[in-house]
Amino acid sequence: MINSRKETVKLLCKTFSEESYSNILLDSVLSSPEMTIQDRKFITTLYYGVLEKKITLDYIISLYSSRKPSKLDKTVLNILRTGIYQIKYMDSVPDNAAVNETVKLARGFRVASASGFINAVLRNFIRGGAEYSEPSDEEQKLSVKYSVEPDIIKLVSDGYGKEFADAFFEHSLEKSPVYVRFNRAAADEEEFFRALGKTGACRFDMLPDCYILSSGNLTGTEAFRKGYFHVQDISSQFACAALNPKENDTVLDLCSAPGGKTFTMAQMMKGTGRVLAFDLHAHRASLIREGAERLGLKNVTALQGDALVHNPELEGADKVLCDVPCSGLGVIRKKPEIRYKKTDDFSELCDIQFRILQNAASYLRKGGELVYSTCTLNRMENDDIIDRFLAENSEFEGVSFLENSGKPFGSYKAVLGAFGPDSDGFFISKIRRK
Repeated sequence: MINSRKETVKLLCKTFSEESYSNILLDSVLSSPEMTIQDRKFITTLYYGVLEKKITLDYIISLYSSRKPSKLDKTVLNILRTGIYQIKYMDSVPDNAAVNETVKLARGFRVASASGFINAVLRNFIRGGAEYSEPSDEEQKLSVKYSVEPDIIKLVSDGYGKEFADAFFEHSLEKSPVYVRFNRAAADEEEFFRALGKTGACRFDMLPDCYILSSGNLTGTEAFRKGYFHVQDISSQFACAALNPKENDTVLDLCSAPGGKTFTMAQMMKGTGRVLAFDLHAHRASLIREGAERLGLKNVTALQGDALVHNPELEGADKVLCDVPCSGLGVIRKKPEIRYKKTDDFSELCDIQFRILQNAASYLRKGGELVYSTCTLNRMENDDIIDRFLAENSEFEGVSFLENSGKPFGSYKAVLGAFGPDSDGFFISKIRRK
């Protein structure tokens, strides 16, 4: 019989010690045939909950413990985190059950000597009304509220303003909507809805063929198997709309995997022209090919290629999409481990991003257009890259896009994730070779 709480603590210990991707670790555990639906749901809720609230939970522990969280045994700390989370955030778990089952974990992990300590911390928290007093320091207060490293909050706030940062981090605590792009070439809307089965869908009016789906096993639906849609956040769909490829264009997608933007652009071109999609790794390029085949997109060619290395055969392109590797701050509600990144490493990315942009722009014909995008909210990786490029390359100019879509659009740069449509944090800029 599966002990869901024990499996969750084991996952947390691996996540925080190995710095592995949470979704990969979780999938490896949930794939066990012994798991019931209830086990999978409980583990997923508790695991992602603790990941998303780690700083908040550690602050609470510090208030009710005689020892600082940093001084605790890592297994004991993760056991405490799961107990505090159940008491504070899981209404379906009675407080007594949360305490008793959490204390039992100490024996299961051979840290039985900590049982009394764990019990005392959890019961003191309950006696305190399962509440905590906020820190007096403003930066620490926001860090505890949003469970994000203070340096990350400061980075976003300094770059785009406190109001933007507050709105974005508030959104980061909410569940992310699931957006998909309907493949009109494969079915009509009635067939699409019928094949989705119990998975409901509603149209997102700001973008053509964009739908919001209710949660569920989307890849298990008949609609997915028949290639009626692919999953893609609206931020990425807006990047494609900004580039606006036309029929018979030659389009380069230089950092393409997993391929969502490639697929959307190919559909916008109604099966005509060419979309050449590249990824540094051959196995990821093959995933793009498989996705294009499922969707019936014959105008997609997926290839292995390095976006930093110039390929003269690609010169003369009509459109180029340059969605560069980045720090990923914009997707923290989907990848909670990003909340705890150290900002010291981000500057190294900027050199790579600028070199990719320079190489990408060299492929454009005169009058050709390029969209540079990231899923981060670090101004150094966004506005500063574009501003530097335009300052050093006088034959290029910024081009406004999506002027009729309201804020944050209407200029040659747009930052999503706080105001306007409910999307990931995302930066989009459009330039043209004169």
